[in-house]
Amino acid sequence: MNIPKNLLEIKEYVEEGYKPVVDYGAWRVAILNFIDELLPENIDFMSKHDETDEVFVLLKGNCLLFIGEGNEMEITKLYAQNMVPYKIYNVKRGVWHNHVLSRDAMVLIVENQDTTESNSPIIKLTKKQKEQIIDLTTGLGR
Repeated sequence: MNIPKNLLEIKEYVEEGYKPVVDYGAWRVAILNFIDELLPENIDFMSKHDETDEVFVLLKGNCLLFIGEGNEMEITKLYAQNMVPYKIYNVKRGVWHNHVLSRDAMVLIVENQDTTESNSPIIKLTKKQKEQIIDLTTGLGR
């Protein structure tokens, strides 16, 4: 028996990159799949969200989550967290972050529905930081 669409909505996203799949009230659920811009050699910035935490859940594949410590002008320390499937990673509001995905990766993202470029500044990485990201991702399963 099919459930009426006004009672249950079923969504999926299997293309490359990021796509919001459900927006409701103040929150958004999105999917992030592999895209070339998330290859280690293409990571040249980090972003942060001024108005919200952001939750990541690895559903399949590999994801290395990068966290940057610092201020508005520079990242002073770079951390890497190898994500484990089905664990919840909550990046706190105002924390610099980015990630590298394996080609088979799928990440679920939960954030405020009004998260946009206007409240999510970016910061360029230094040459040394870009090299560090490449070194840390060796063997990620790309």
